Parts: sequence; C-alpha cells; structure tokens
Amino acid sequence: MIDRYTRKEMGEIWTLEHKFRVWLEVELAICEGWHAMGVIPAADMAPIREKADFELDRILELEETTKHDVIAFLTAVEEKVGPSARYIHLGCTSSDIVDTANAVLLTRAGKIILADLDRLLGTLETMAKTYQGRLCMGRTHGIHAEPTSFGLKMAVFHAEFQRHRQRWVDALENIRFGKISGAVGTYAQLEPELEERALTILGLEVDPISTQVIQRDRYAQYFTTLALIAGGIERICVELRHLQRTEVLEVEEGFGKGQKGSSAMPHKKNPISAENLTGLSRLVRTNAVAAMENMALWHERDISHSSVERVIMPDSTIMVNYMLNRLNGLLANLRIIPENMERNLMGSYGLFFSQRVLIALVEAGLDRQKAYVMVQAVAMDCWRDRTSFEAAVRGDAGITAHLSPARLDQAFDLNYYLRHEQTVFNRVFSQGKKND
Repeated sequence: MIDRYTRKEMGEIWTLEHKFRVWLEVELAICEGWHAMGVIPAADMAPIREKADFELDRILELEETTKHDVIAFLTAVEEKVGPSARYIHLGCTSSDIVDTANAVLLTRAGKIILADLDRLLGTLETMAKTYQGRLCMGRTHGIHAEPTSFGLKMAVFHAEFQRHRQRWVDALENIRFGKISGAVGTYAQLEPELEERALTILGLEVDPISTQVIQRDRYAQYFTTLALIAGGIERICVELRHLQRTEVLEVEEGFGKGQKGSSAMPHKKNPISAENLTGLSRLVRTNAVAAMENMALWHERDISHSSVERVIMPDSTIMVNYMLNRLNGLLANLRIIPENMERNLMGSYGLFFSQRVLIALVEAGLDRQKAYVMVQAVAMDCWRDRTSFEAAVRGDAGITAHLSPARLDQAFDLNYYLRHEQTVFNRVFSQGKKND
C-alpha cells in the first residue's frame, strides 16, 4: 500500500546499494581533494576515477568476516581499483565517510519532502479559497461555539503548514554539514583544506568543529521537525475524522467503486486514511525521541547512535513522504457536504447567537453580568426545550425592553461572523507568497 503513495525516488535513496554508492561518492571526493593538493599522483588518480566500483553481494560477503561495513566496502572497492586503491580513505576514519554520506542522503530525502509540502500547501490553498464563505459550525471542546467557514478551517491548516515548511527548510540547511576531520576531529592525519575541497564537490558545508562525528543536535532538529510535520498531518486527520462522524457528516473520505468498509457491516464507509495517518504520526514522533536520545554520546563519539539511525533515517523520511502524499490525495478527493453544514449550524437552535445578544445588551447600557444572566436563562430554556433561540429572544420582554427589532436583526445576522474572513485570508496567503 505504501508504494501507491510514496514517490519512487524516496525508496531508492534508502536502498543498501544507494547508501554504498554515496559512500563511494564521498571517498572519490576526498581523493579528488588529495589529488588537487598534490598528494595523489595523476597516474593513480586515473584508475581511481575509472575503476572505483563495487558489487553489493561482495560487500555483504566480506562483512560476514570483517563484521565492519566500512572495511568490507573499502575492500570491495580496492579489489576493483588495484594498487592505486592505497590512496582511497587516506587519513580518514569511518565516520568521515558515514556522517558525510548521511548528510547527502538526508538532504536528498529532505528535498523530496519539501516538494511534498509544497504540493500539500497548494491543495490546502485551493480548498480554502474554494470554500471561503461556506459557513459551518465552529466547535470548542467538541461543542457548538460560533460559526466559522470551511474555508477558514483549511486556511488555518495552510498557515500551520507554512510554518512546517519553514522549519523544514531550516532543518535541511542544518543537516547539510559534513566532516572530513579524522579520528577525533583534530585533522591529525588530514587537512582542513582537504575537507573543504571534498565537501564542496559534494555540495555540503564544513562543520566548523566536529569530533569523530557530526554532533547529533543537527539530527535531532531534522527528526523533531519531521515529528512536527507528522503532528500537523494528524491534526488535519483528527478534524476530518470528527467531521465524518455519522452525527456530523460534513465531509466524507472518497469511497471507490468496489471498496468495502467492514467485513461485517456492508453499510460502513470509514475514515480509514485519516485513521492510518493518525497512527503513523505516532511512529514518527517516537523516532524523534530516539534522535534526541542520540545527542549525548560518550566523549568524542561512541556507536550507540548508529543502530538507531539505521532505522530512523529511512523509516521517518519514508513515512513522512508517504503521509504527505496520502494526505494530499485524501484532501483532493474529499467529499464536502454543504447541506449538512447548514443543518448542523442550526442544530443547536441558534444558541451561538448568544454572544451577539449579550454584546447588544451591554451596548444598550446594561451591566454585563446582568445581561449575561438574562441571555443565559433564555439559552438554557431553549436547550432544554429544543426551541429556537432567536424566537425566544424576540419574545422575551426583558430583552426586548432594551433591544429594538432592528437591533435584533443585526444580532441574528449570520454574515456578521465572516465580516473579517477576507482580512484573515489576505494575511495567510500573502504571508505564503512573502516566504517564497
């Protein structure tokens, strides 16, 4: 099922073959740096460029004996290159290769997720503008509050994902650092100039100071940002799940021909995509905790982070890529049911007008607490008797003694609730253009 929603290139990034290919990119960049500095002669650089390669099965075979993936990788490459391979990995430690390659891999994965975010933002903007002015009930604590619009609901999500996008841009910039600084980061067997040359070839920045590893606060920012994105996805999904409840049914997930909702109940059409995405968000958040636990390594490094990252790097990026694409498809195929929005709007007998009546009484000169008690008494009667709040207010002598029919007309005007909608839209969508 994931293949249907995950862009092919994300999965390809995290194949074992591609990981070793990026390791080779790093090794070759280092060799080019040494060559430019006069350390590797042209006679040796030529076969390195021409012959440096590997076979995945050979690496795995060697690793069975070495129990060390970098050594197995280097041995497999050396077998292809021949004597000139003595210059490959010159002065380096394993983390020079692995951490620098991780920066390449995480940056490539991150660019795919950035494109996914942009597509989702486009869908949310389209939905917001399509349903601008479509009145629906706003709810707090799950209870009818005051009217809003379905367009504003989508605009709120758009504004949030603008923030997620900016955080992701920052996280990508922060992860795009490599290191070729040697065993404990002192360049004892290397040169800062070599590091700069190699990382420039790879499109990375030089970490101003590293130990044997890139410090893992950079990774923590990356994975906690993914967790925030997953939290935003869940927030949309929770809203859609509530709006699809039978008693509400203001939206409904697309339901394809031949699709089944329940093995027992043929009538069921469930919000399965929103529920699946809610569950996956929990996994992404869990991985973010693991990334933060990786920050505190012993001294200049230990290996406790490595096993964690072998799991969370592919898993979190693949999941968020999948989630963004699936959410985008869910929204694009969402069935909006305006007639149910209208029905639900008056399902609480117009009680949401209570604040408008309260304010009108205060403006008429009444003490606020006295006015509150007057309006609340009418509202509670309407809730108990299931009668129209507007009719009850217009028939209440205490209230009408202070408010004319014309003033009550103003208080019960539905359009009043959207009088600043365009202002909010201008803020949200002009801000998006400004960030671009």
